[in-house]
Amino acid sequence: MPVFSLDPEQTDWCAELRTLAVERLRPLAEKGEPGRVNRPLIAALGELGLLARLFTDTEGARAGRGGASAPERGRGGSAERGRGAGALELCLLRESLAQGCTEAETALALQGLGACPVARAGTERQRARWLPEVSAGRAVAAFALSEPGAGSDAAALALRAEPDGDGWLLTGEKRWISNAPEADFYTVFARTDRSEGARGRGITAFLVPADRPGLTGSAIEMLAPHAIGALVFDAVPVTREDVLGEEGHGFRVAMDTLNLFRPSVGAFAVGMARAALDATLEHTARRTAFGGPLKDLQAVAHQVAEMATRTEAARLLVYAAAEAYDTGAPDVPRRSAMAKLFATETAQFVVDTAVQLHGAGALQRGHLLEHLYREVRAPRIYEGASEVQRTIIAKELYKERRAQRERTRQERTEPERAGLEGARPGRTEPAPVGERASQSGSQAA
Repeated sequence: MPVFSLDPEQTDWCAELRTLAVERLRPLAEKGEPGRVNRPLIAALGELGLLARLFTDTEGARAGRGGASAPERGRGGSAERGRGAGALELCLLRESLAQGCTEAETALALQGLGACPVARAGTERQRARWLPEVSAGRAVAAFALSEPGAGSDAAALALRAEPDGDGWLLTGEKRWISNAPEADFYTVFARTDRSEGARGRGITAFLVPADRPGLTGSAIEMLAPHAIGALVFDAVPVTREDVLGEEGHGFRVAMDTLNLFRPSVGAFAVGMARAALDATLEHTARRTAFGGPLKDLQAVAHQVAEMATRTEAARLLVYAAAEAYDTGAPDVPRRSAMAKLFATETAQFVVDTAVQLHGAGALQRGHLLEHLYREVRAPRIYEGASEVQRTIIAKELYKERRAQRERTRQERTEPERAGLEGARPGRTEPAPVGERASQSGSQAA
């Protein structure tokens, strides 16, 4: 695992993003209605050029480099088909925004999650229709995968796509869908092959505008203040022009998107942990108790040290996973799972410890830590629960072990094969009996 650190330009870019989050985006977030899509906030993300970065692939955009202002760096030119922001840039965006305004971070991430399948698997017509609107913050996207009976086991989804002439009719439900029911379009995953054992092989991805007949939805009130809802599909018509990617390969579209976003969920968690740590450093330095500041109490100082150490370890795991994704490393699934698992679990620990060190005031409605306490729980569940990440890690470790054993076996076998091949040209016919006897007597002498 390589040692990883950000260069000065990346560090400066992240600092500017945090300033934007606090000064420009947080006031808009505070005016939003909990549980509803905050369109003014999304529009601001578009105006600042942050949403466009999700779908623009340039060398500068990869690392936040360039000579323009913070939100504009790395932009320019049209998006290359099937690409967009790299995993590392996405992590830096999400971590920096989360540290200053979690609502802005989540709004950006959900736009990316809902529209990236269009950018990476959509037709030119689909891309031209929706990506400019999403990038400008005028259209709201949503990623509709989860169902009442298909959460962690995403391949078990049951939304039916029943053949109807040249298209299909979608029938069933989706649940726990971010931005539902207010999104302008949904990336919907439905089962086109219902044969036994099809699972992931029988899923197709569709781009479904919100105004399609038969599509309705309702909001779900959650612990965190984000728009989440359920969708009901009552024979919703879709055509081949609505297919994202290829028929029957929708699960690949879903996993391609989630593999890109999984490390950045860890980045979101790191941003929250850093915000909680900053608040704790400030509080324990000025709050006095037992004749001195809290920071002078060893029990407090050791807790703060633990918070900082775990946060830094999580940050490095996230960056390493993102770099592995961007460079096409073979161990991306394991690294991404480790990053999401450790970062989200760490953020839960850090925020909880921060609340403990602040005392009752941190639980008062409106306090930063009260807000973070409600925000930090969900990332341990969505886009692969902690238990799923542990399963992935273990499977990948054993798969790597098998591969290593196979490589070792082949390395040992190759010299033996080479020796046998080398011996064959030198083989001679057996000597006549008399000659063998003479040779034997000569050796004996």
